[in-house]
Amino acid sequence: MNPFWTVSLFWIATAACIAVALAFVLPPLLRKKSLAAKAARRDINIAVYRDQMKEMEADLANGLLTEEQFQASKLELEARLAEDALAKADAVMAPVASRRLGFTLAGVLPAAAFGLYFLLGNPLSLTAIAEAQANPQANPQEVKGEHDIMKMIQQVEEKTKTDPNDGEAWTMLGKTYAAVGHWPEALLAYEKAMKLKPDEPAIMTGYAEALAISRNRVLKGEPIQLVLKALEKSPDDMKGLELAAISAFQEKNFAQAAYHFKRLHKLLPADSPFAQDILEAQKEATRLSRNALTGMDNLADPGADKAAGPGAAAAATATATSVATSVATLHGKVDIAPALKAKVTDKDVVFLFARSAEGGAPVAALRSTAVKFPLEFELSDAMAMNPDNKLSNFKEVTLTVRVSKSGQPMGGTGDLEGTLAGVKVGSKNIKLTIDKIRP
Repeated sequence: MNPFWTVSLFWIATAACIAVALAFVLPPLLRKKSLAAKAARRDINIAVYRDQMKEMEADLANGLLTEEQFQASKLELEARLAEDALAKADAVMAPVASRRLGFTLAGVLPAAAFGLYFLLGNPLSLTAIAEAQANPQANPQEVKGEHDIMKMIQQVEEKTKTDPNDGEAWTMLGKTYAAVGHWPEALLAYEKAMKLKPDEPAIMTGYAEALAISRNRVLKGEPIQLVLKALEKSPDDMKGLELAAISAFQEKNFAQAAYHFKRLHKLLPADSPFAQDILEAQKEATRLSRNALTGMDNLADPGADKAAGPGAAAAATATATSVATSVATLHGKVDIAPALKAKVTDKDVVFLFARSAEGGAPVAALRSTAVKFPLEFELSDAMAMNPDNKLSNFKEVTLTVRVSKSGQPMGGTGDLEGTLAGVKVGSKNIKLTIDKIRP
């Protein structure tokens, strides 16, 4: 049956059950008493009492009753008349309270029934079951998996209700909601988990992902800050690396994106489809990085042209022949002197260049708008601006890092810089410090 009709029939059946329950409760409360009949009966009784009084007065006049007997009979008659009058008043007042209660139940009972279902029940499972019933033959394993996930969600929800301070339960609930694409629910679950475990990398990245999706899949701002903080604590957090790469792509920091994709690919099973997707993304980021850096071919430090004499190209070629490895990389972190931290803003752009010892154009370059220190980096031949002038052509290079206030790679007054000379190609754990202000 179509999922729409399955869900609709459920709600129709629910409404019918509530209507049946009200049918038993309301009629006795809402039924009006026959006040006219009661009024007519009272008038008859009063007429009878009046006739009896006249007969008693006639008997008294004729001497059939003594004065004492007359007074006693009169008191008895008046008492019976008063009793009938009081009974009538009770009959008139009773329906007013009963009808008020009936109208109250008619409004409260349905609202309470549906409210308790949404509070204590699981409306999401109804939709999942309906969709599964709509395609029982399409993919039995997928249907079974959905049922298992919904069952897991119900179990974890019970844990969070039993112990609202169970951070692991909230984290699992966020992950399972994310697995079935229920992102608003995942965001709420991760918010609870973040309050209980604010320094857990897996929770940071999960919350960042849900938060970014709620913001039209934009990672800029709080989401990427959470991701970077998580990667500081756990550099191999796969979700963090994936989100960092996507964020770099969004900001057009393609070299940084390629770095994160490469690191993520190393952590994945080589034969998995996801690993192949990440590898393709890495290749595309590398290609775009080369294109983005094409316009920087002529960049050099002031005075570098003087240092690079006519024999620089020949020296570079001679050096290249002595390099044994075909893949050269530089890996490390950029930090900033404490006295200069206050001068860095979110609008600044970081450029990192590797140049030959003789100077000249950069043999590798990296651009990043994520101005957060320490900044991890990796330079390789993939970041060369000229295929004939790349990192693997040299044994040693000079690294220059620049925090650009203008956003341009060429240095300007007020830019923050740091330099490290004599860095051997292939080095790891490099520490480069920004420690001066460009005059």
